[in-house]
Amino acid sequence: MLGRSPLAIARLSTRNSTVTDDPRVQRARALWRYVGAERPSFALAPGPGQESVWDYPRPPRIAPDAREVVVRAGVLELARTRRAVRILETASPPTFYLPPEDVDLARLVAESGSSFCEWKGVARYYSVETEAQPLTAAAWAYPEPQPDFVAIRDYVAFYPGKLECYVAGERVRPQPGGFYGGWVTSELVGPWKGEPGSGGW
Repeated sequence: MLGRSPLAIARLSTRNSTVTDDPRVQRARALWRYVGAERPSFALAPGPGQESVWDYPRPPRIAPDAREVVVRAGVLELARTRRAVRILETASPPTFYLPPEDVDLARLVAESGSSFCEWKGVARYYSVETEAQPLTAAAWAYPEPQPDFVAIRDYVAFYPGKLECYVAGERVRPQPGGFYGGWVTSELVGPWKGEPGSGGW
């Protein structure tokens, strides 16, 4: 299973964060075709004030973002912050991670599942308790991230396909595909991972 493809590694479920020491994982990191060095011919050119996801690096970069970020489940506010960080990775819309101090952690219930990212480590998933019913696997965090990503330890990310997420008042659209948690806003141009045929991006 290890070393088959970047997508397979990204979806690897594990409870052993030391798997990143495995040379097969290191080889998997080297399999990515695009690393932000240049845009492929099919990439859209960004206009003024826009960003191309093909200019983001791989390995990913952590970028602080001072815009107001709000996450809601209907009328219930789950988070509000101006201290979010974005993870910028080639071919994907940024994922926003929010500091735990600015999240209503009492609404998060740990689930048993996990997934593995070859860059960040083991992600733990959470349901979100609402007034109606729990929203399963609506949030995740990295309680023990890999060394390059300790800055997001315990920061919480939310799926915009399951919750209302806003950046500077703009309603976020979810990254296609269901698995990835990127936040699509009007400043971005793609195409991006999640669409059919994009697994090797």
